[in-house]
This record gives sequence, structure tokens and C-alpha cells, in this order.
Amino acid sequence: MDGDLIILLVEDNEADAQLIVEGLSETVLPYKLHIVEDGQAALDYLRQRPPYSGASLPDLILLDLNLPRKNGMEVLEEIKSDHRLRRIPVLVLTSSHSEADVLAAYDRGANSYLRKPGSLGEIYDLMKTLEHYWRGLSVLPPRLAPPPR
Repeated sequence: MDGDLIILLVEDNEADAQLIVEGLSETVLPYKLHIVEDGQAALDYLRQRPPYSGASLPDLILLDLNLPRKNGMEVLEEIKSDHRLRRIPVLVLTSSHSEADVLAAYDRGANSYLRKPGSLGEIYDLMKTLEHYWRGLSVLPPRLAPPPR
């Protein structure tokens, strides 16, 4: 893939979002990070509704489960049932240790289920692993252009 990896982070906790930003800053990954704070905003972004008209679709989505307005499971289900969005890899990134959540996320099409690390060092490790796997080893689907205006 040419250019920056576009990442959509769906996270309502500002401290957790800041840790992800900090962790990504320790990688050599060329990326553009977009952050939305609730499930409905994530779907608006992905469907390029105002205020996200013309936004580039992400190459990768980091999705929390416990979100306001629409929870992460609902967002995941809508992404994976939408023919324009279903190929975008969705990595559930949550603090939930519930086996039911793990099963439900994979049943809805999650590409991975990751537990939020407890320390900054673990965040760095996770982001470097994501960099290595999603940019170095995996082949991502071609990015879709925004629809014409």
C-alpha cells in the first residue's frame, strides 16, 4: 500500500485515546489517525455523512466496545453488513475480559480482539505489533475513494 495508513480510532475515553496516540508516535508507521468518540460518529464517518463528508475511508479500524450512542458491537455489525465497508479490518480494542464479548465480536466479523494494555510500555508494544503485522505482513484491501459530490 502506498502512502499513509489511515486509521480510525473509535474511543470515548480521552485518556485511552491519548495512550493510543502516544503509542503510535513510537512507531515508524506512516499513518493518519482520525478519532471519533462514539459509535454513531464512527458510522457517520464511515458513511461520509456531515461533518465527515469527503473523509477518506480508513485502512484499519480500532474499535472500543463500550461506546455512547451506539455500542461497539452494533457498530461492528453495521460495518460488516455494509458491502462498502465490510472489507475494512476491524480490531476490537477493549478493556472487556468477557468471553461472551470475545465470541460476539468474532461472530459479528471482528478481525481481531485485543485487550487494552495496562501500561504505556504495553501500549508501545501493541502499536509496534500492529505496525509489523498490518503494515509489514498483511495485505490490506484497496482503499475506496470517497463518492463523488
